[in-house]
Amino acid sequence: MKHDRLEGMIKGWFVGDFAPTAIRSEQCEVAIKHYAAGDHEGAHYHAVATELTAIVSGRVRMLGQEWGAGDILTIEPGEATDFTALTDCVTVVVKLPSVKDDKFVIGTPPAA
Repeated sequence: MKHDRLEGMIKGWFVGDFAPTAIRSEQCEVAIKHYAAGDHEGAHYHAVATELTAIVSGRVRMLGQEWGAGDILTIEPGEATDFTALTDCVTVVVKLPSVKDDKFVIGTPPAA
């Protein structure tokens, strides 16, 4: 058996093709993310990966709409979203596949 702690991971990401990770995989990335009310992530998209966000608790704004516990959002490659925690909340995020440098912030020019 191997044991890890979520606190030892970066921003809640514990499965994927990066380090540190509980298990390394090119197939997917998985995170458990805790947010305080008002936390915000700017608009971004993934060119290759599909991203699924499950709202475990609380309320969030994504894709211009409010979502709550039990909602699962599937964001396809090229589809942009941002994120605002309307209340304290917990999400589980899965990205398929795990692709390095596949997050593109809207308004930021691509690296040369």
